[in-house]
Amino acid sequence: MKNIAGVDEAGRGSLIGPVYAAAVILKKSINKKILKDSKTLTKSKREILSKYIKKNSIWSIGKASVKEIEKINILQASLLAMKRAIKKLKRKPSLVLIDGNKLPAIKNYNLKSIIKGDQKIPSISAASIIAKVERDKMITNLAKKIKGYYWDQNYGYGTKQHFKAIKSLGITNQHRKTFSPINKSK
Repeated sequence: MKNIAGVDEAGRGSLIGPVYAAAVILKKSINKKILKDSKTLTKSKREILSKYIKKNSIWSIGKASVKEIEKINILQASLLAMKRAIKKLKRKPSLVLIDGNKLPAIKNYNLKSIIKGDQKIPSISAASIIAKVERDKMITNLAKKIKGYYWDQNYGYGTKQHFKAIKSLGITNQHRKTFSPINKSK
């Protein structure tokens, strides 16, 4: 079976910004042995691999905004971002392998969920890398505009540093206001 796409998301646990998803169809030429779950790689290794994957695959990004996350919840927003990524692929995959145990609602696609797929399936590992690198880039740019939260270091996750900044500076329009403890600091 050709045209197998791997799909994964990034930023689901962050307190800020959109959730990203990537869909990746690997070309035969790619070295699958070097593809690993993005969480196990250093930032610089992820960035190098992301460029390599992009050159050796068909890929796309889907996002769901903070407003969408707050309206439909983070799980549904993650699935929406995945659906958008799958639909944006330049070639329709014959099979879509998705990290996790839930599937997006998408008609006329052959979908299969794989728990810990980002650790087992090279195309899902590739998707995890691209999604994380793309989201991290966006968050780093956001950190240049909205200073004091150290998002270029914590990427919006609930670190002591981020919570301290929220306490002294308050919440921004980038914060997911339905997320705990943000919803308690209004």
